[in-house]
Amino acid sequence: MNVLKPHISLNVSNIDASVAFYEKAFGVGATKRRPGYAKFDLASPSLNLTMQEAPRTGVNASHFGVQVASTEDVLEAKGRFEAAELETFTEEDTTCCYAVQDKVWIEDPDGNSWEVFVVKGDAAVMGSQPAMPSKSDAACCAPGCCVPSKQGDAAAR
Repeated sequence: MNVLKPHISLNVSNIDASVAFYEKAFGVGATKRRPGYAKFDLASPSLNLTMQEAPRTGVNASHFGVQVASTEDVLEAKGRFEAAELETFTEEDTTCCYAVQDKVWIEDPDGNSWEVFVVKGDAAVMGSQPAMPSKSDAACCAPGCCVPSKQGDAAAR
């Protein structure tokens, strides 16, 4: 599996204040900004950090993940998880976090969601929140929160 970098998604109460903090902390600007959303795609440390504005609940981490190079890598991770008898949830061509992605989700014993995902292109929308198949009621992007992309959602990379 060709792992690109770890991914952390944070729920933040004030996106502007959080972006200002992380820009100072990392010494670089956000690589993507949308209403209520920001992304830092860092080379050093190698990290894909996203944040979305959400009401304070005492839970600041939305989910964790590993970004991989291809859909084949997502499928390889899915096969490994299933061989280890872990319950999986798969999303294909889903629009999430302003990107079109393929992903597989697992959940640890404490309810922390982990995704292995590939970004296939940019999207004009964050995603949406249909019924969640997991225990989590977290904001997008969490297992099952995203929607299949429609033709025209993906913008040029």
